This record gives sequence, C-alpha cells and structure tokens, in this order.
Amino acid sequence: MKPLHKEYSAKDRQYYAQNRDEMLKYISPDTKSLLDVGCSSGVFGAAVKEHYGSTVWGIEPDEKAAKLAEVLLDRVYNTVFDENLNLNGKKFDCIVFNDVLEHLVNPVAALELCKSYLTDKGIIVCSIPNIRFFDAVYQIIINKDFPQTDSGIFDKTHLRFFTKKSIVRLFTEVDYEIRMVEGINSIKELNIKGYKNFKILNSLLFNAIEDMEYLQYAVVAVAKTH
Repeated sequence: MKPLHKEYSAKDRQYYAQNRDEMLKYISPDTKSLLDVGCSSGVFGAAVKEHYGSTVWGIEPDEKAAKLAEVLLDRVYNTVFDENLNLNGKKFDCIVFNDVLEHLVNPVAALELCKSYLTDKGIIVCSIPNIRFFDAVYQIIINKDFPQTDSGIFDKTHLRFFTKKSIVRLFTEVDYEIRMVEGINSIKELNIKGYKNFKILNSLLFNAIEDMEYLQYAVVAVAKTH
C-alpha cells in the first residue's frame, strides 16, 4: 500500500485540481518535454501544453487523479517517483514538483533520481511550502498549536518541512545550481489578516523576517553535472 493511502484518499477532489498558474512563468518557452511529478489531475500540465506546446508526462500516486490526468496529458504513470520507476530511457527538458517534495520520504533521493531523467540542459522547477510563513508561525507561537489539516502548510500528509534557507541547502547538498529562488503567494496576495502587522514588524526588525511573507518558494535549478 502507498504511504498514507487512507489520508490521500480522503482528500477533497479539489485538492487534486489546483491549476498553479503562478508556476507557468518558471517554465522555459523552449521546453519540449516536461515531467510533472505529482501531476494530480493534470491541470497544470495541460496549461504547459497549451502555453508552450510541450509534451507532458505525469507521475501521480492517487489512482482517481491519475485517471483524470490521462485525459489531459500525453502519458501518465499511476505510481510513486522512486528508483523502481521505468520511463524507458525518456529524458526531459524540465521536471516539475509543485508542492510535492514535502510529501516525500526522501526528497534528496528524488532530486538525485531526477538527474537520470534530465536532458543535458534540463532544469528542475519546484514550488515548496514555507513553514516560516507568517500565518504558520502565528499558529505555532501565538496559538501554541501545530494543527493537522487536509491542505496547506499543516497538511497532515507532509513528511518534511522547509524554510527558504533549508530549501537552498537541500539543492546545494544534492549538487544542483540554483538559478532562482523566489517567494510566491504572499500574505497580501492571499488576503490573509495581519499583513499590515507583518510589514511593521519586518520593518522594525530591519527585514530580518522578510522570508515569512510567502506561503511558498519557487525554485529553478540545474544539476551541476549537466
């Protein structure tokens, strides 16, 4: 049985239908082939196909979501992304992890595995939740709680938690060159209460907590061996 099978099966179908349009700008227009790891129902991959004309394959452990993705993408594997995966020598210009690495038992192994599936100039594009997000820190420090939710920062299926600093360390330790790391989905954009208080506090602390403004960080990286 796949890890946390019961928890994933209980998730609302909307969990698997997020479009993640904010991540499209990180995909190179030259991308001919893309692998979407944790492709959910294929909505993001379909947008990539529409915008860039790319061939998009998906990996999705959830059976119901994988079947939906099969309608939208060029090929979908209903499995997990690990060393047992066999893509018959296929290489990709881009491999995407949209809020996926934090669900994996071993993100390091996943990034290492990517190297065997990347073309010579292939890149990794990721969205990774930020545990130092202002609202999350408020829950921990002020509310003295670490809630278990069906989605978001405190998603009960998250196995790993990252900050901007630890994201950079993760990619560096696996011998990737980070081309870009950028905050996405800010407190202001999400209309979360407390934005003004955050700005005041950050100013008083000389921008020491500026990384707390973002729900996630987008990363573009390339393996140094490529």
